[in-house]
Amino acid sequence: MRTSLLKGCAPRSGGLRSTLVAVPQRRFYAFPAAGGPIFEVFSRKTKWLQKESAARNAETSRQADYLKDEVATRLCERLLTKVPGSQDIKRQFPRVLDLGANSCNIARALTRKNPDPDPARPISPPIAAKIGELVAAESSQSLLYRDADLPFNEDMKITRHVLDNEETLPFEPGSFDMVMSNLSMHWVNDLPGVLAQINNLLKPDCPFIGAMLGGDTLFELRTSLQLAEQERRGGISPHVSPLADVRDVGGLLQRAGFKMLTVDVDDIIVDYPDTFALMQDLQAMGESNAVLGREMGAIRRDVLLANDAIYRELHGNEDGSIPATFRIIYMIGWHDSPDQARALPRGSGELSLKDALEK
Repeated sequence: MRTSLLKGCAPRSGGLRSTLVAVPQRRFYAFPAAGGPIFEVFSRKTKWLQKESAARNAETSRQADYLKDEVATRLCERLLTKVPGSQDIKRQFPRVLDLGANSCNIARALTRKNPDPDPARPISPPIAAKIGELVAAESSQSLLYRDADLPFNEDMKITRHVLDNEETLPFEPGSFDMVMSNLSMHWVNDLPGVLAQINNLLKPDCPFIGAMLGGDTLFELRTSLQLAEQERRGGISPHVSPLADVRDVGGLLQRAGFKMLTVDVDDIIVDYPDTFALMQDLQAMGESNAVLGREMGAIRRDVLLANDAIYRELHGNEDGSIPATFRIIYMIGWHDSPDQARALPRGSGELSLKDALEK
């Protein structure tokens, strides 16, 4: 409420007297229209705590890095095999962002000796020779600095940056020659918004190269846990995070403004002695469940035992081990530039495909 003072006049013998009258008035405010709501699926605080907890046991955390190290290697190989045009293979990247760097798995892959998978080139220089500076950005300080004293840090210039929020990037527009991301974007709530921010950080005609878990990742664990809980408790609760499908990723990249898109899928199957070893490794990776609607506390022992039995019955290997499938979605998108190759307008072709096939 706002009170305004109005001056009025009242007659009186001997002259006029001014009076002040208080009149209450309602004040109206103008508010800007809100943007589209962000549907939160994951708890950022929970994920941060999981990463911090995993990094405290450095040796166990390093042993569980096999998946992130392997995917980082395959991701960096795309710099050698997926960049279009021979002139681009020789391109230098003065400043590169590693978004969601974890323990700097990409930096280790970039400094690897003889990285070219081509058998005709058994000896090749490290990919790090093409990069001037790698900015490793991660929300978990303990995980980011876990391997800061290892030898690979001396093989390239690495600048570590602790993020307050991985969904709000604090960098200047057009400040990077390439952005990379390795197995961290599947925990992002606003994936379209983060992809748009990444595109904004890139200079013209510069690439974003990323890998994320998606699709049917851990479908064996998902199905066996659901059946075990249904049997033991009469209902189910979410234990495996929802993941993007490969069919959605291309549309999200296009929506974010990327050009010349490439999306492909790779399944990595890892064998474990039992489901307990699988869950222990997921915890050591910092990849435990962080869904907001999850049931708090540990899974009941009877459910875990039933899960192990069902997992072996449905998916077990003949040697007694169990397989776990990790579906990796690789994506490449380029920031728009007038110099990029573009498709001709529809209907502008001068040759018929039918005539070409008949010749």
